[in-house]
Amino acid sequence: MKLHIANKNYSSWSLRPWVLMTTLGLPFEESVHPFPVGGGATGFDTFSPSGKVPVLQDGEQVIWDTLAIAEYLAEQHPQVWPTDSVARAWARSASAEMHSGFMGLRNVCSMSCGVRVELNTPLPEGLLKDLQRLQALWQDGLQRFGGPFLAGHVFSAVDAFFCPVAFRVQTYGLTLSTACMAYVKTLLNLPAMQDWYASALAEPWTEPAHDAEVLASGRLLQDYRVHA
Repeated sequence: MKLHIANKNYSSWSLRPWVLMTTLGLPFEESVHPFPVGGGATGFDTFSPSGKVPVLQDGEQVIWDTLAIAEYLAEQHPQVWPTDSVARAWARSASAEMHSGFMGLRNVCSMSCGVRVELNTPLPEGLLKDLQRLQALWQDGLQRFGGPFLAGHVFSAVDAFFCPVAFRVQTYGLTLSTACMAYVKTLLNLPAMQDWYASALAEPWTEPAHDAEVLASGRLLQDYRVHA
């Protein structure tokens, strides 16, 4: 299988299937397509029906969108979702909510792994509401299924869907409950997440439009990227 992704520093959507497949030990070839500097045509439409990433190629089969990729993988690898039916239903619901929601968090805290930003205050109402819902959702899963992952003691697709949030917490210094911060630490300490982060810092590309979007929300404290 070949997984097409964009810049690791910026692409939260690319991270989800990458960290899922890497953590579960599903073999794949990585193909990185950097965002064009200054915007414009990405060229992603040469391999992606939607013109977006990520895209998974499995022989003649092409699967796009993170949820579709997760479900395709689950047909061949049951460990993608929790084995318990109750936990599995909860995990699918939480993943779908992340996939379609949390727009306040996405808009204010655009993903950029390699920087640290102090957010402007007061925090926007939409962000505060999303953080409140995020904590309620995470605490529900952790308490109901026993942790340390959201749907139990093993990593599954629902955790992959929230891995970009862990990077956002780190980048913007977001404050969550003790249990939620412990979960963030669990995700950040995954070997796959550490590999992704190291690659993001070492990338030879930056994209000014993405960087400007990040800095619109706050003050740059540190930039750890080698080529920034």
